[in-house]
Amino acid sequence: MIKKVVNSKGGLHNRLTRKIRLLPFTLHETEQYLKSNNIHIDRYQVLTIFMAMGGVPHYLKALKKGESATQVIDRLCFTKDGLLSTEFTNLYRSLFENADRHISVVKALADKPSGLTRNEIIGTCNLQSGGTTSLLLEELVESGFITPHLPFQKNANQSIYKLSDEYSLFYLKFIEHSRVTGEGTWLKKSSTSSWMSWSGYAFEGICMKHTDNIKQALGISAVFTETSAWRHSPKDGNGAQINLLLDRKDNVISICEMKFSNAEFAIDKTYATELKNKLDIFRRESKTQKALFLAMVTTYGTKDNMYSIGLVQNEVTMDNLFMP
Repeated sequence: MIKKVVNSKGGLHNRLTRKIRLLPFTLHETEQYLKSNNIHIDRYQVLTIFMAMGGVPHYLKALKKGESATQVIDRLCFTKDGLLSTEFTNLYRSLFENADRHISVVKALADKPSGLTRNEIIGTCNLQSGGTTSLLLEELVESGFITPHLPFQKNANQSIYKLSDEYSLFYLKFIEHSRVTGEGTWLKKSSTSSWMSWSGYAFEGICMKHTDNIKQALGISAVFTETSAWRHSPKDGNGAQINLLLDRKDNVISICEMKFSNAEFAIDKTYATELKNKLDIFRRESKTQKALFLAMVTTYGTKDNMYSIGLVQNEVTMDNLFMP
């Protein structure tokens, strides 16, 4: 569609009446859609389902009344005839010619939560630098599988690509090589270290898709803001990374830390030291004179303790992400 119609250089050039990009549902739209189907579950369970399959209506319509998030994921992902148990390969092969190259990029990004630059993708996936790779990345971006994030104080050529399709990440993490299937599979898997790393990455990706909600929660919707990412990777290993940075025209930079938890998130001594170090490195390397505000984006909020007081300026919760 993109190559042969939207960007056509032949008879269809400049003859499009209108372009309509059908995006997956947001968290708010997902909640409203489920309610319209008489499925009433709390927001934590909606969020958990969204982390596994995203806001794709075709997947969401398979949910049944009276099922918990765990039961839904068990049935759709870990049973023999589950809708999502074999969807991955069919999905990519139905969308792209030579889909193996697209899949290799997606797998490379799934293994690298911090993201990869264009050159890093080329090196990791053994691609050729040129128009073919540019088209491949464009197709994945336009289809919503990957997203380029503009680095702070840098240009688009240095963008960091991340996997942004929730189902692809979930499939590669838990379904592709799963030896366990059937009832109770997801309950077992959700107590592993792999679940911990996945849940953090998946929640972070969802937050990135709901930056307007985060700005609204921070009270800066009316302030001109540039959204970017930042990372510093020195050879000595004392680096830092910020995945969501809001550079505001009111002389403030909001640095967002996103943490998934099934209760209030508690900052301990080790994490507090890590956060302070991150802020110090960012100020030193970026040479910014703006005030730095640390904003915690969590499911149920951040617990007040001796480490959070004086460190955290703003809080955003799961409920804020569900706002229209």
